[in-house]
Amino acid sequence: MPGHAPPNDSALRVAVIIGSARGGRTGLSVTEWFTNHVGHRTDVELDVVDIADLDLPVSMPGWDGLPAPAPETQAALAGVSPRLAAAEAFVVVTPEYNHSFPASLKNLIDWHYTQWQAKPIGFVSYGGLGGGLRAVEQLRQVFAELHAMTVRDTVSLHGPWSGLGDDGAPLDAAVCESAAKNMVDQLLWWGRALRTARAEHPYGK
Repeated sequence: MPGHAPPNDSALRVAVIIGSARGGRTGLSVTEWFTNHVGHRTDVELDVVDIADLDLPVSMPGWDGLPAPAPETQAALAGVSPRLAAAEAFVVVTPEYNHSFPASLKNLIDWHYTQWQAKPIGFVSYGGLGGGLRAVEQLRQVFAELHAMTVRDTVSLHGPWSGLGDDGAPLDAAVCESAAKNMVDQLLWWGRALRTARAEHPYGK
């Protein structure tokens, strides 16, 4: 039986994922700027998921006939997996490390599967001259394999160590805020469309 989607004028539940766990990371400041900028919108409801707070090992027992994950791993999954499942869309805040995205982010992605399916994903990236865009392009391929839909527009912060002020906000606020609005508008459009589609025709069934 098809489910019932929330009214399409209700706020879209968006999980904002801080993708780096590296010491001294800029991701906290970038995420704070992004959530402060879009948090006033009444059409989105944000839930920030910080990978640094999760204790997910890189080994995945239980996927190959080995014993189930250790109790501490199960506890970590119990804390984050329902939040990802409840999200109707995602914004991934990612740096670019060595022309790619962090291993910690890939680990979170790989511990989950159905939570990403038939949902839209936007990106806020940061890095050097490339602004993290190489990481984003690789993530698009990863999420396509997981049956997620990535939106076109991306918020890209170039050289955040010099492009961000002491308060963590971009120095070129107008350009970054415009990019954030465009990305969230696209995320909202796809989020509402896929919300209805999942309710009327459960994905993969």
